[in-house]
Amino acid sequence: MPIDPYILLLLGTVGLAALLPARGTGADVASGASTGAIAFLFFLYGARLSTREAMDGVRHWRLHVTVLACTFVVFPLLGLASRGLVPVLLTDPLYQGLLFLTLVPSTIQSSIAFTSLARGNVPAAICAGSFSSLVGIVVTPLLAAALLGSGGGGFSADSVVEIVLHLLVPFVAGQLLRRWIGGFVARHKKVLGLVDRGSILLVVYTAFSEGMVEGIWHQVSPARLAGLLAVQAVLLALMLALTWYGAKGLGFGREDRIAIQFAGSKKSLAAGLPMASVLFGAQASLAVLPLMLFHQMQLMVCAVIAKRRSRDREALPAERDAAPVRAAVGTGGRSA
Repeated sequence: MPIDPYILLLLGTVGLAALLPARGTGADVASGASTGAIAFLFFLYGARLSTREAMDGVRHWRLHVTVLACTFVVFPLLGLASRGLVPVLLTDPLYQGLLFLTLVPSTIQSSIAFTSLARGNVPAAICAGSFSSLVGIVVTPLLAAALLGSGGGGFSADSVVEIVLHLLVPFVAGQLLRRWIGGFVARHKKVLGLVDRGSILLVVYTAFSEGMVEGIWHQVSPARLAGLLAVQAVLLALMLALTWYGAKGLGFGREDRIAIQFAGSKKSLAAGLPMASVLFGAQASLAVLPLMLFHQMQLMVCAVIAKRRSRDREALPAERDAAPVRAAVGTGGRSA
């Protein structure tokens, strides 16, 4: 059961915002820095995403369409269905955050890691995660504006301008400049990764500071948090089952089913946090809470599943086929 150290940092940032929220001029500075950090994050996303690798995966289009359908169709439908749990288990702000969670693109790194551990189709997981991230930059804000209404900013001209300026323009700029800066980005991957994470921590601090100043945390009780966790556990279980057995019903082989399960059942914390900051403003702290909890939950559950998949007998055909040979050789030796 892995505990993501970054989650601990995020929780520490939340605690800092609760004790020392940014106010007045400090809040303006933090907000400006957060806006710049979001733009820089999406610039790096564009600079890192290899267009050639993404296009190489088009030949396996059925798998990618399946993952995209799980991420941006099935997940949101389940999120909309959870509206019936308000106000019994969820408050309206928590429901808004849960629905936003279902609109976020899939992860890349953890999908690849778990697919590799489970002996699945790793190249397919790489392409599926890249496609999901690329599509999510456009689709997630538009779905949020359409489904969340005024809670997500709606289709106002201001929200469209913010999405374009803060997300799309930096991403496109990164793609256009990738030819010249791609090598630098690749060589300094670790350092830029720290910049990524530090930027997200700044976004979280700004969002939760605004939430503290606005007093919105009085809306969340321990009972509501427990209800949210229960709903998310059911959501994750449904998606893990649908991606595994649905892929089997569509005729995918074992390795492809593993890639579909891990890429189609998870959500990206790194992509979701900056998007929520742009779309929700002062309400972003409650909007990202479900995503933070779901992120840790998916890591813990998928780690267990991946380890079990790696021990499946069908995952080790070479060892299974070699066993009779080794037995026969041993028998021959004893006979001699």
